[in-house]
Amino acid sequence: MKIIRNPSLTAYNTFHLPISAREMVILENSADYVEIFHKYDLKHQKYLIIGEGSNILFKENFNGLIITSAMDQVNMLGLNESHAWIEAEAGLNWHKFVLETIAMGYQGLENLSLIPGKVGAAPMQNIGAYGVEIEQFIDSVVAVDIPSQETVIFSREECRFGYRTSIFKTTYKGQVMIRSIRLRLNRIPEYNITYDKIRETLDKLGIEELSASSISQAVIRIRQDKLPDPDKIGNAGSFFKNPVVDRMDFEGLKAEFPHIVGFNVGTDAIKVPAAWLIEQCGWKGRRINGAGVHEQHSLVLVNYGEATGKEIFELSKKIQRSVARKFGILLETEVNII
Repeated sequence: MKIIRNPSLTAYNTFHLPISAREMVILENSADYVEIFHKYDLKHQKYLIIGEGSNILFKENFNGLIITSAMDQVNMLGLNESHAWIEAEAGLNWHKFVLETIAMGYQGLENLSLIPGKVGAAPMQNIGAYGVEIEQFIDSVVAVDIPSQETVIFSREECRFGYRTSIFKTTYKGQVMIRSIRLRLNRIPEYNITYDKIRETLDKLGIEELSASSISQAVIRIRQDKLPDPDKIGNAGSFFKNPVVDRMDFEGLKAEFPHIVGFNVGTDAIKVPAAWLIEQCGWKGRRINGAGVHEQHSLVLVNYGEATGKEIFELSKKIQRSVARKFGILLETEVNII
C-alpha cells in the first residue's frame, strides 16, 4: 500500500485541473484491501474512491483521503463452447482490457473501445456506446463493503444497472470499493453494428469482414474524430446524460420544434439527444474564460488550459438553465461533481 501526503490530483482528473488532496492511498495487492482498514477509520473521515478521474469534476481541492487501485491483472475463470468467463481487476485501464479480450479471441466489448477510465469504474457508470452497455456482459462484481469490511459479490441483477447508473452510484455510493469485475464474453460472435456510423466507418476503412478487431478499429476512429483527446485538451467526455421524456411530452415538443430528434425507449418514453438540445440553445463552440463547449461535440465541456473547476461547473449550470427555459427539460450531469 502506497501512501502519498498532499498529492497533486492533476494526473487523476481528465480535466487536468491543478487541484490536490490531503492524502492518497494506492492499493497495490489484495492484502491492502484489509490493511487500509487498520490504517484508516473510513467511517469517520472524508474519502473518495477514484480511478483515472475520467468522469469527475473537482470544484476545489479535496480535503480528504483519495483511494485508488493499481491492481491490473486479468484472470481466466472458465470456458465452454460458447462463452468465456474472465475477471479483471479494478486498476486496469479499460481500453487496454478491451484490446486484451479481443487479442484473446473473445467478443463483446469492441463497441466500448477507447472509453477512458479504469475497469473499476465500468460497472459504476454502466458504461455504454454504440448500442452496447457493460451490463450485457457483467456476470458479477467483486467489492469490499466499507462499513462491514467484508468482501461482497454482486450478481448482475443485484447491480441494478440502468442508463449510466448502477447500485454503486445510488444505494452503495461511496460504501464499496470495487475490486474486480467478472464478465461472460462470447466465443461465438454476436456483433452489434446497428449504428449507421459504425457501418459507414467500416466502409471508409475498407473492411469487409466483420470481427471484434475491425469493429474496435471503427469505434476508435469514430471516437477520435468525434471527441477531443483528454491528453490534449482537458475534458471528461459527455458531461450530460441524454434525457428521457414521456411520449406525450415529446409529441408536444415536436409540435413546437419540428426538427427535434428522439429515439424510442420502450413503448412510452423517448430519449432525446442532449447534444441536440444544447446546440439549439447556441452553446456549441462557446467559451467563457478558460471553460468552453467543444466546437465539434456540444455534450463535451472542455478546459482550455486555464479554467478552474468552479468555472466549468458554472458553465454547466448555465447550459442546464438555458435548456430548461427553451425545452422544459432538466439535463442531468453524467460527470460526478466533487
